Parts: sequence; structure tokens; C-alpha cells
Amino acid sequence: MIASLRGVVTRKTEESAVIDVSGVGYEVFFCEASLRKLGSEGSEVSVHTVESVSMYGGAALYGFLTLEEKDLFDLLRDAVPGTGAKKALDYLNKALRSLPDFKRAVAGNDPKPLTSIFGFTAKTADKLISSLKGRIPDLPADAGQGAAASARHGAYARAFSALAALGFRAGEAKAALDAAAAEGGPENVDTETLLKRALKMLSPG
Repeated sequence: MIASLRGVVTRKTEESAVIDVSGVGYEVFFCEASLRKLGSEGSEVSVHTVESVSMYGGAALYGFLTLEEKDLFDLLRDAVPGTGAKKALDYLNKALRSLPDFKRAVAGNDPKPLTSIFGFTAKTADKLISSLKGRIPDLPADAGQGAAASARHGAYARAFSALAALGFRAGEAKAALDAAAAEGGPENVDTETLLKRALKMLSPG
């Protein structure tokens, strides 16, 4: 089993990347969020991988930028009924909008953020909670840093939800909020400020 790869990105598509390792090219499938962060063609990368075998398409490699992503993918695929590798990758892509809030919603038995922030249907949100509750930590390691960290994540989630309600796509809303949060430094936990800055970036005219 191939657990990780270190090599050079030789090609990127909308759903995969070819990573050359000592002259051998491996096609690795990523969720959209991870693929955007992966290095451009020609750059050296190191990724964690999971090998999955389909009865229809043979073996495929799925890639992750962190062990946390890989572990969540494994859990989604193995614990959620009716979830194969491709669907688990889609679920992971949505969860990566804010992993702390995704985990907090599951642990807190709260389907509302899963539908309003992450875009899951009500049926899928209930299925995720029933399948993952008790098996997933409510917070990742980097979020357990006190009230300030919790407030930042909460403000981000509320601002994201507001942008989604205004009709902005998830990708553009997240990019604007990431930039808005970076402007304010670690102390910026105010939802209104984040939202105003994000809207200014999304509507420059």
C-alpha cells in the first residue's frame, strides 16, 4: 500500500495531479480544496495517500495535504453508510471549509451548521452526525487554544453563513474571508468586521 509520495507535480487537472517520483508518474485524486493548495506544475510536493480499489475502475490513489485530512477521509469512507471513496472526498471537501466547525457540529449533534455553512442536505447532515458522533474529536489539535481560537472560528463561520445567504459561492466566500481574517491579525474575532472586509473584496466596484 502506498502511504505517501514525495515528488514533482508534472500535471494538474480539475480533480487530480500527476506526481513524478523518480521517473514514475502517479495520478493522485484530491478534493477541490486540497488541489487548490497543492503546488503548481513543476513544484516539489509531499502528500499522504490512500489506495482505494473499485470493482469498476480498478485501483486509484487519493491524496491529502495533512494527516488530519487523511484520517477524516478514512473515517467518512468507513463509518458513513453508502460512502465510497469519491463521495468521502466530496464530503471532505465541504468539511475543509472549516474543520473545527465541522467537528464541533458533529460532536454537538447540531445539523444546522452542516446544512447552512457546509452545504450538506438535511438527510446527509443527520447521517453524518449519527455515523460520526463519538468517533470524531470535536476540535482538531490546533483549535484547542482557548477562548480566542474558539471565537475566531465562530466569527468566521457566522460570516461565511452570511455570505452564503447573500448568494456568494463557497469558494469565493472562503477566499475573501481568509484574506479578511489575515488583515486583522489573531485578535480579529469580530463577525461584522470580517463580513465588511470580505464584501469589500467581493464587490470592489
